Amino acid sequence: MSNVEQRLRKLASGARFGKFASVGVIGAVFDTTTLVILTELVGLSAAIANVLSIETAILVMFVVNDRWTFAEAGGNDARSLGRRLLKSHLVRAGGSSVQYAIFVLVFYNVAVDLSLFDLDLWLVVVKGGSIACAMVINYIFESLFTWRIHE
Repeated sequence: MSNVEQRLRKLASGARFGKFASVGVIGAVFDTTTLVILTELVGLSAAIANVLSIETAILVMFVVNDRWTFAEAGGNDARSLGRRLLKSHLVRAGGSSVQYAIFVLVFYNVAVDLSLFDLDLWLVVVKGGSIACAMVINYIFESLFTWRIHE
């Protein structure tokens, strides 16, 4: 079996992807909640709050993925943990950039009045869509580069 075939087979693991998607839901909840709190309660612009909410989600998802989804991968010492955290941030930069770009482009250029109890639900809808797009990118690159599932 070629190296490419081995990597594709590992990526196609339904159980691992299910765990990753479950962790993604947790991250999406933290991401969206942080975004709503920072925009609606604190008063930050959606663009600035989005950066902070993405970072919050990245940290939460890293911890859960490290302890559950990819628990068998990597060492338990502080150096290994730090290396994976750094790699995770570098790898997620691609997905985070896609998420941020989609969010800003759609939120600021497509005007939809979708409010409920003075809460801007359009913010939540756009955030959810941008998270879904980034999830696919993040799964592939996290699997191959952060946790190196093919080894």
